[in-house]
Amino acid sequence: MVKVTAAEVNELRKKTGAGMMDCKKALVEAEGNMEEAINILRKKGQKIAEKRADRDSSEGAVVSKINDANTRGVVVSVNCETDFVAKNDSYKELAQQIADVAINVNSKEELLAADFDGMTVEEKLIEQTGVIGEKIEIGGFETLEAPFVGTYIHGNKIGALTGLSAAIDNAAEVAKNVSMQVASMGATTLSYKDFDPAYVAAETEARIAVIEKDNIELGRLGKTLKNVPQFISRAQLTEEAMAQAEADAKEQLKAEGKPEQIWDRILPGKMERFVSDNTTLDQEQCLLDQNYIMDDKKSVAEYVADQGVEVIGFKRVTLA
Repeated sequence: MVKVTAAEVNELRKKTGAGMMDCKKALVEAEGNMEEAINILRKKGQKIAEKRADRDSSEGAVVSKINDANTRGVVVSVNCETDFVAKNDSYKELAQQIADVAINVNSKEELLAADFDGMTVEEKLIEQTGVIGEKIEIGGFETLEAPFVGTYIHGNKIGALTGLSAAIDNAAEVAKNVSMQVASMGATTLSYKDFDPAYVAAETEARIAVIEKDNIELGRLGKTLKNVPQFISRAQLTEEAMAQAEADAKEQLKAEGKPEQIWDRILPGKMERFVSDNTTLDQEQCLLDQNYIMDDKKSVAEYVADQGVEVIGFKRVTLA
């Protein structure tokens, strides 16, 4: 049997991250050949990967990388099976190393085929599956290019990128703040202007049906009924719709016996409430139309406008 030195074992361990005994066994089997020992460990990883292919990999680490010019960013999730592995510092380091590779590619497929210290990223994942004993794979992958790109990672579970229209003095802060909004509120599109009218119409019908069904049960229990909106998006709030809403509000004030000379003080609040009640879809899905999480008296669009810049794109990746 070939004897291997502690230095050789340590070198293999540094290259692969495998345990001391696994490295020693691989070197002995490879008769001291370092490259062959790496192949042996990789084959072990392949066998484990095949056995665990159907396992759920909903844990892991979401990481991001921005290039030196702040004009391109990537956010990627490196998924594993358990939170125990995900919290390991060496796992987080692996994820960040993969993000360092990912900044130079355009898709998950390119990332898996990219070089990682003499092997592909896909081969590295298989190798680490053998080392760790859990299924490891690339989950989400998103890139973004803009005049300025910033990022925010929340608890290693959610990552976001935000692209700004210009590299203003406080661009890093603004991009981070908007990325926090993206991570927290889960927008799926930039503005209500991006919605397809057919989608809005179908969603309106579905949401109203749900509320009306809920109200039947609430009424039976003698509880307060939910407000049934006419609309769900600013895309539907035409000049005619707003004019009708104002007319309805005036009729309500008249019915309540409010003096006409004070209507001008009451109407703005009623119209603001009307818009709020009838733009629920925008609040859920449209980044610029959401209430800004750090100041809910303004929208995200108003926040970035105050900074003298525009948001031109965003991306979001989660483990789930």
